[in-house]
Amino acid sequence: MSDSHYLDNEAKTVIIVMTSGPSTPQRCATPFYLGALLASMDADVSIFFTMEGVNLVKRGVPENLAAMEGGKKIIEFIRDAKAAGVKLHVCVPALPGYHIDAGADLIPEVDERSSGGALADLILSTDKVLFF
Repeated sequence: MSDSHYLDNEAKTVIIVMTSGPSTPQRCATPFYLGALLASMDADVSIFFTMEGVNLVKRGVPENLAAMEGGKKIIEFIRDAKAAGVKLHVCVPALPGYHIDAGADLIPEVDERSSGGALADLILSTDKVLFF
C-alpha cells in the first residue's frame, strides 16, 4: 500500500467553511470530526461559520443538537475538534440575520470573530478548502 495519501512533513492548512446549521443536523457533526482528524495529522485547521452555520456557535444550540437521533451532541464534536487544535471563526456580519449577539450569545469555544474579508484571506492562503 502506498503512503502517498498521508500528509508529508510540510505544513498543511485546511479551512472548513460551515454553512449548514440546525435545519440540516445530519450535516453538522462531520466537519468537526474531519477537522479533528486532520488536526491530529498535523494540519492547521480552521472552521469558519457563516450563513446558517453561525447558529452552531450560539449558546444553547450545539448543546441540544445531534446529527442523528440519540447521537452525540454537536457541542461534544466541537470540543473534540478544539482539543485536537482546530480554530473556530465566526462571521460577524452573518450574526444579525440570525439574531445572535457577538458579545453575549457565542459559545466560549469560538476563537475569532471575523469578517467576510477574513474568510477571503483564509481561502486564498490555504492549501485546501472544504464546504459543508
